[in-house]
Amino acid sequence: MSENKCLNCGQKKNCQDSFTAWVFFVIGLVATLAIRLVTVLININPLYGKVAWYIGVVGFLIFFINKFNVNSALAKIIDQKDLINKAKTKQPLSDEEYGLISTILCNSRSEKERINYFFIFAVSALAFVLAIYFDFLR
Repeated sequence: MSENKCLNCGQKKNCQDSFTAWVFFVIGLVATLAIRLVTVLININPLYGKVAWYIGVVGFLIFFINKFNVNSALAKIIDQKDLINKAKTKQPLSDEEYGLISTILCNSRSEKERINYFFIFAVSALAFVLAIYFDFLR
């Protein structure tokens, strides 16, 4: 879980995500773009549309399998350390537990996540406009 080398998310510029994290981020962006291009490419050549669809679906499978594994590992650590109960009952935490909570909170502020959501929104909006053009205006 701790491939992220960010020790203090307040020092955002000093944080370095792992190479693996960036690979999965790029896979997610490519999958997002590919799946949105299907509508456009299918109008140019149905084969291109099918290729884009396969790239998008396989990319999403890879991306979300990784996301599931990361979230499952995090949930397991949270459960093993009983962090939710300790936080609710205001029990004292060890330095390691404070570190885990800090990592969880830092990850929730991920710049890559925000870029990913914006990219999905922007590409989806563009795909919607292009689909209307190809389906109704052309």
